[in-house]
Amino acid sequence: MPDSLDMIRTIALLAVLGVLAACTPSESPQHWVAEQKAKKGSPPESLPVVKTFETFLYKDHDLRDPFGLGVDEQEQASGESGPHPDQNRPREPLESYPLDSLKMSGTIGVGSAVEGLVRDPDGVVHRVRVGNYVGQNYGRITAIDEDRIELVELVPNGTGGWMERPAAIALGDAKQ
Repeated sequence: MPDSLDMIRTIALLAVLGVLAACTPSESPQHWVAEQKAKKGSPPESLPVVKTFETFLYKDHDLRDPFGLGVDEQEQASGESGPHPDQNRPREPLESYPLDSLKMSGTIGVGSAVEGLVRDPDGVVHRVRVGNYVGQNYGRITAIDEDRIELVELVPNGTGGWMERPAAIALGDAKQ
């Protein structure tokens, strides 16, 4: 058995020496760098020729621009048509909260004198009537029912104007 153990050791020693011999550089790195610097490089490719284009004078100035906005689209983009929030009125207390954080607690009153009870995130209950404003999107209350408060919000339409969006606060729920 000692012969096979000696043979394994010899094979392992030869394998290690072979690996070490393969790792030693045959020439120094400085010599390789000097060789690379001495090689001549190929000349760079020539730059492509820039094409010149003829200028074109647009003579139909009185016609509609096919890439521009039409008259109706210009009005919508400028925000001149459509609803606008009333910036001059004083803000109401419930306008400082997002609509989905307000909860309807119930109603009080009878007939046309019905008022809604709305709880804010701080737990304070507020009385609201038709015409009051709630939420951060200029939501104006349009109707108060036993189970919900209906309102219309004014939200930006993405082109500089505003659009109306119906919303509601249900009894005991957040925004629907």
